Amino acid sequence: MSDSAVLTAPPTLQVLHDDGDLVAIDKPAGLLVHASTLDAHEALNALDLLQAQLGRSLWPLHRLDKGTSGVLLFATSAQAAAHWGAAFREGRVRKRYVALVRGWPPAHGRIDHPLARDPERPSAGQPMREAVTLFERLACFEWPFAVDGRHATSRYALVAVEPLTGRRHQIRRHFKHIAHPLIGDATHGKGVHNRAVAQWLGVQRLWLHAQAMQLPRADGGAVRIEAPCGAEWGRLQTEGVPEPIPTCS
Repeated sequence: MSDSAVLTAPPTLQVLHDDGDLVAIDKPAGLLVHASTLDAHEALNALDLLQAQLGRSLWPLHRLDKGTSGVLLFATSAQAAAHWGAAFREGRVRKRYVALVRGWPPAHGRIDHPLARDPERPSAGQPMREAVTLFERLACFEWPFAVDGRHATSRYALVAVEPLTGRRHQIRRHFKHIAHPLIGDATHGKGVHNRAVAQWLGVQRLWLHAQAMQLPRADGGAVRIEAPCGAEWGRLQTEGVPEPIPTCS
């Protein structure tokens, strides 16, 4: 099972913000940020599509995994890329994600667990880098299907996540570390849960969405850019949920 939804045609990208220095889009699940040898067969990527759509050169400021949807930022010049890139490196960009995970994690938590630089390779022998993630549980679900033969139902939770560092696959690896892997994560998750939830909700995707980014302005204020959760997230409010849950806002 893939981490990502399948794109069947080149999408017109939704521009959330464009101020001359910074452009933000709502990246659909299943789209690469830029061309990569790791996905050499993929003909589409957000950078090429957006440059063609806007008719100008752009510089990606950060990564979202292919299967992750939500706020994706680009600079419009090398100078702007250096400025905003420094803000990312210095931890001055705040990021909020929402995710669907296996089980019911604590109401609040801090995951402080170093990660190897390259998640595609064994961690042994790699330098370990500091990685910290905060989370808040938004809702708990108990759905009427069995994944584990010991239980007649299966439990999942919607969480809000704030990574304080920017390691590759950080959210996915951290929730695996605390035994609450993300649903739809073919690399760090559990295939039996991925398949069961995809059948129950009728949606196959990595359940991770970059909901908001907040960047510092030179005047001391902040630029906040938000991407509403897609329609598929609304299914969490109707499929077997005993009471209404908070919206993704």
